[in-house]
Amino acid sequence: MEKILVSACLMGRRVRYDGGAKTSSDAWLAGWREEGRLVPFCPEVEGGLPVPRLAAEIEGGAGGEAVLAGAARVLATDGSDVTAEFLAGARGALAVAREHGIRMAVLKEGSPSCGVLAVYDGSFQGRRVPGRGVTTALLERNGIRVFSEDRLPEAAGYLRTLET
Repeated sequence: MEKILVSACLMGRRVRYDGGAKTSSDAWLAGWREEGRLVPFCPEVEGGLPVPRLAAEIEGGAGGEAVLAGAARVLATDGSDVTAEFLAGARGALAVAREHGIRMAVLKEGSPSCGVLAVYDGSFQGRRVPGRGVTTALLERNGIRVFSEDRLPEAAGYLRTLET
């Protein structure tokens, strides 16, 4: 049975920067949870950041690829550099995925770690730009397909292809 890496906040774990969760009630995730497929993970917590913590964004909305390349940093609202923690969390997610033979993930859209289609632009003004988070970029670089929580039917279709 294929396992799926999933953002812990989507599973109700209170790991977000504000101490909250973004619990998903989606039927796909509920079914996969019942089947024992889901491996919850929060790269930011696993990278060493506390809960709660200051919000963070990738400077200039550059995206996770730029952070992986050393061309952009992840900064907290107070200007502190939390790039090392985001990179450590991304490496941790990849290690867990490899440990479980995971080939797909469902991650939280918009997050500087987990964003799949968009991240915030680095201004802390709530503006999103196209791009991927640090963890998403590292997972995809290593052949793991990542879907946002609003693309679960597409994820289910991909899961079917993995199991045929």
